[in-house]
Amino acid sequence: MPGVHVSTHPLVAEHLVALRNPATRPPEFRRVIREVTRLLASEALADIPTRPVRAPTPLGTAQGREIAERVAIVPILRAGLGMADGLLEVIPDAQVWHIGLFRDEATLEPREYYNKLPRRLAADVAIVVDPMLATGGSAVRTCEIVRAAGIPRIVFIAILAAPEGIARLGSEVPEVTIHVAVRDDGLDARGFIVPGLGDAGDRQFGTTAQHA
Repeated sequence: MPGVHVSTHPLVAEHLVALRNPATRPPEFRRVIREVTRLLASEALADIPTRPVRAPTPLGTAQGREIAERVAIVPILRAGLGMADGLLEVIPDAQVWHIGLFRDEATLEPREYYNKLPRRLAADVAIVVDPMLATGGSAVRTCEIVRAAGIPRIVFIAILAAPEGIARLGSEVPEVTIHVAVRDDGLDARGFIVPGLGDAGDRQFGTTAQHA
């Protein structure tokens, strides 16, 4: 599908092994989420416009380049927070806008509970992040919110994606560029990615026991 990019980076593949492993504890899980996000960001932003700058050095000045676009990071709460941290490490000047959605377990459709987009948006590109692109409902709704706010370009980055979620996002918001670490087999009857890695939010924040 045009506009969909699945990473072939060997370090991404290695990090995925740790993320899938149920023995990986929350501190390490969060660290690996950040590492994978940085690698995916380097691929997703490879064509971002730049402008020339003069860079001072201890021995003079050098020609350099800096990002020419204003970037906003939009994590889908709560699981997207760890990915936002990873992106801020490589784009420290980016704004962060938070959108909170939860999935209705009966309908599998998203319900919005939090929207912290600023009144005056100042960004040329928005990077929407969520570790899991499962049914695609939350991704579609978030991208629609960002598009309606007038952001001209949207990039969606996920770590695991199901074919169903990729197809839905690509169909309903076709202008969005999608970057994922891996495309998994599909969804189970509950709408969870298989083989997946479990609940990315619970595993980041150590709340799995609440759902036992």
